Amino acid sequence: MGNALRFLYANCCKPSASESESLGPHGVSTSTVGVSALAHDLFHFEITSQVPEKLSQHVVSSKKAQANWYNKLLEAWRESKSPPKTPEEAARLVIQTLKRHKKADVEGLLAFYGLPLPHTLVQISSEFPTSLPQGVKFELQTLPVDVKAVADGDTITVYVSSTDPRESASVPGELQILAVQRAKARSERNYAKADALHDKIIDAGYRVLNFQNEEVLAKKYRIRLRGIDAPENSMPYGKEAKEELAMLVQGKCLRVLVYGEDRYGRTVGDIYCNGIFVQEIMLKKGCAWHYTAYDQRLEFATWEKEARAKRIGLWASPNPEKPWDYRKDRREGR
Repeated sequence: MGNALRFLYANCCKPSASESESLGPHGVSTSTVGVSALAHDLFHFEITSQVPEKLSQHVVSSKKAQANWYNKLLEAWRESKSPPKTPEEAARLVIQTLKRHKKADVEGLLAFYGLPLPHTLVQISSEFPTSLPQGVKFELQTLPVDVKAVADGDTITVYVSSTDPRESASVPGELQILAVQRAKARSERNYAKADALHDKIIDAGYRVLNFQNEEVLAKKYRIRLRGIDAPENSMPYGKEAKEELAMLVQGKCLRVLVYGEDRYGRTVGDIYCNGIFVQEIMLKKGCAWHYTAYDQRLEFATWEKEARAKRIGLWASPNPEKPWDYRKDRREGR
């Protein structure tokens, strides 16, 4: 089968002892449902010619037909120039490979692996602009995003290296001294002193991060995604919106086009991740409203309309509460 499936099986699919109580129907941890689970079963099928035992509970066709699907999926995986790495990519491979098969079987197979169903997949139309749009003040290029830095469906904390040309000229000299002193304290294993020095760095809006096996002094920015408003975490679909944003950005270096600051001191910007416009994904997947009070872009209205028509995400509810109304009610004690 090649290295791709074996790597996923060895590194993603074997449950640890702590996970053994929460296995999904396909025999792997529920936290790995998706690409790695499909890879696990394709790897197993290649060796044994056996399909997952409980798959029949999700599809209508026979075991013989199921084996035919897995043969086709194996071949498609082999021939793909870039094997699936995300749930969306895996879902598209399944849908394209089995497009002549029964709809109930294709959707059942996708549901078995927790992969997106056809009607929830979105087509990406935006790319990073070749020139900065009107109103953009500057661009940030961030260090990889920690999943814990995603506050909700429209706010992320990011860090930008102080070696960045735009940042380097504005780093206070005393912070650079503190960073050097901290590194020295750590080399001497005086971790209490190092932690105290780092606290001072953090209080100044910076942090020392490990990046590519080197410690980097980086400036903190709290980014508010321009033009969208996601449900608050305590609202219906708030948790799902936060998880979607986290899945998009975690571990990635982002490009942020900055337009200014909001009244809470957050940096307002458009976020691109691996060339994908994050706000487009959030709107098309029904994870946010178009925030028309602050943004009049026609494409945002179109993307929200598409999600409403498909009744996906928060639009599965017939009358979802708007987050700005929710916040207003809380402020007024209602």
